Formats: sequence, C-alpha cells, structure tokens
Amino acid sequence: MKNETTSQQEFLFGKRNYLFMLIGIAFIALGFIFMAGGGSDDPNVFNEEIYNWQRIRLAPTLVIIGLGIEIYAILLNPKK
Repeated sequence: MKNETTSQQEFLFGKRNYLFMLIGIAFIALGFIFMAGGGSDDPNVFNEEIYNWQRIRLAPTLVIIGLGIEIYAILLNPKK
C-alpha cells in the first residue's frame, strides 16, 4: 500500500506580515511619486520647483520609512 501524505502549501509569512509589506510598499511608492516631476518643458529654462520641500525632505523620508516597515514586516514573527 502506498502511504499518501497530502501536504498543503503554506505561505512563508503570516497575514500580518503581508499587511505590513503592503503598507511599506505603499510608503515607498508614495515617496517615489512625490519625487517625480519638477522638470521644465524648455531645457534652456531652469525650474526652481525641483528644490521644493516635497522632493528634498518629504519624499526621501517616506522611502526610508517604507524600507523600515518592510524590514519590520520580514522580521515580524507570524506565529504571534
């Protein structure tokens, strides 16, 4: 007789881990969206908008926070 064992595929992380990963991805995407733009249509004209606080301070901060959330999501114990 054959000994059949049915093995169910299990996810590597728990539901909370994936939730935190999605939140981290959202922070990173939002940071890159804030970094976009600010260019000029005419290459001979300099646009000061590239140096506003949103691109210099807010966007990199959001990306770093998102990366921190991703690290937390990976290290979070799914059994708790």
